[in-house]
Amino acid sequence: MENKVLATVSGKEIRQSDVEALYTNLGPNAVQYQGEAGYKQLVEQLVLEEMLYSDAKENNLDSEKDYQTTLEQLKKSLLAQYSVSKLMSTIDVSEDEAQEYYNSNKDSFRSPESVTASHILIDTLEKAEEILKEINDGLEFADAAQKHSSCPSKNSGGNLGKFGKGQMVPEFENAVFSMNVGDISSPIKTQFGYHLIQLNEKSESHDLTFEEAKKDIINKIKYEKQSKAYTEKQDELKEKYSVEHKY
Repeated sequence: MENKVLATVSGKEIRQSDVEALYTNLGPNAVQYQGEAGYKQLVEQLVLEEMLYSDAKENNLDSEKDYQTTLEQLKKSLLAQYSVSKLMSTIDVSEDEAQEYYNSNKDSFRSPESVTASHILIDTLEKAEEILKEINDGLEFADAAQKHSSCPSKNSGGNLGKFGKGQMVPEFENAVFSMNVGDISSPIKTQFGYHLIQLNEKSESHDLTFEEAKKDIINKIKYEKQSKAYTEKQDELKEKYSVEHKY
């Protein structure tokens, strides 16, 4: 893959790989730099950083005492973090461990009953009944939602996605979980107004297979092993180094 030079600052090259590394390091904040304009902003940020670095070097800021103190503090912190990261990276979970955990805790791996539904939210019963008549006369439910619903879900045709029991208000939940796939409810009153509900899918409660549960099991075991290793490392260090608290 070509690693194109995007800019130079007094002969110092800034390449695509530099921008990609910066983008990755931004984590969740990277979303604001998507697209061509965002990419250019990152390039300019690297250009500015290089200019500031060159200027600081020319003015011998790297030899100042405050800088050296800050640098040592950063090096200390980074090395400690690297030590923990290296410890965590040695911990793995085998498929046999995950399978054994699954076999010993099968009762814990059960998918609850869930549904996928759409709705239309209206202020009055009269309006809800008018819209229901439009739907019964041939208007698509999604089109009716976009046209009439006061819920933000109108932008996706009223689709609420997948949810289980305990996630909706009782009146809504009781109605939707008693419906059959494809049904459209009569107006359902809740504290938010009147709902017309369309049931799109229904999944009965069922035991998860090992393959379905494996990823969560591995993550759980790894977290437990890492926590144990971290605690053991702390205990080891306390034995190795004397500590006197003076507060």
